[in-house]
Amino acid sequence: MRKALMSLVLLSAVAAAPLAAQSTQPAPSIDSRVNKLEKEMKAVQRKVFPAGAPLQPDITPQAAPATAAPATLPLADLTARVDALEAQLQNLTGQVETNSNRIRRLEDGYQALASAIEARLRALEPSAPQSASAALVETPAPSPVDAIPANPVATRPTVPPPAPQSTPAQQTAAPQAAAAQAAAPKPAPAMPTPNTSGLSPDRRKALINAIEIPASGDAGEDMYSYAFRLWQAGLYPEAQAKLKEFASKYPRHKRGSFAQNLLGRAYLDEGKPALASVAFYDNYTKNPKGERAADSLYFLGVALTKLKKLPDACKVYDEFRDVYGATASADLQTKVAKGRADAKCN
Repeated sequence: MRKALMSLVLLSAVAAAPLAAQSTQPAPSIDSRVNKLEKEMKAVQRKVFPAGAPLQPDITPQAAPATAAPATLPLADLTARVDALEAQLQNLTGQVETNSNRIRRLEDGYQALASAIEARLRALEPSAPQSASAALVETPAPSPVDAIPANPVATRPTVPPPAPQSTPAQQTAAPQAAAAQAAAPKPAPAMPTPNTSGLSPDRRKALINAIEIPASGDAGEDMYSYAFRLWQAGLYPEAQAKLKEFASKYPRHKRGSFAQNLLGRAYLDEGKPALASVAFYDNYTKNPKGERAADSLYFLGVALTKLKKLPDACKVYDEFRDVYGATASADLQTKVAKGRADAKCN
């Protein structure tokens, strides 16, 4: 009987061994899931928080109980940790997608803003130049403000007065003078001639060739003098191009204030007060002690009046009174007074 009882105990022990092995099999599977999720979460945290501290898991290891826990407690604990890690990973993935969407929207907004700025800059560029015939008609009389102490300036063609009757001596010398004039070399064109509406290229080229190119030895002075003569002849686009070239080549020349003021005059006479206001404003702000800074401030008020910005024009005239009122010439003060009347200033 005793032997039979011992045999039964041994058989029970052998049968319980496989059951114990089966009860421990799920643990490695849960551990592998936990390790994989922890690695994935750390990778996502490094992406979301490249310079900050990563988030800590909500589930922390619990202290081992003093008494023996049931066999199912470790499995339930690991399951809860897996659920918490999956929830955190899903939350971080949503944050990454949200941030990516915000960055994409910011990039689209930046591109739209850049396109709008480029369109506004293109709108401010000068349009096609007027025809030479219209420019000649609208050209005002030369002002002593921009007169230069250089060679005599070529003026616009006017109706010649009746020729006086020549004496016999003059009639004898006339053929010789005509021959000498025909033999004199003609000046070369200073720059390419644009094709404008209403005027053939040959005609415009002839107008430019009629302007004498000065040669005093000072390249900067000669360039400014030539631009002034183009402006006097009503060739505004050519004068503007030459004045811009002067500013680029000779930024510190003594005629810098003259050239920038004349650039604004060329735009204003051509009927482009917006571009003229920019040129006058730059000359006043960048060189307030220049020879033509006060004139630029006056013409800035004129340009703003043409743009129907009367309050701004009055502010400009007030600035002129405060800065140059005591030192400006009487002629310029008279012009400013008329400008204030045109702008309806108080």
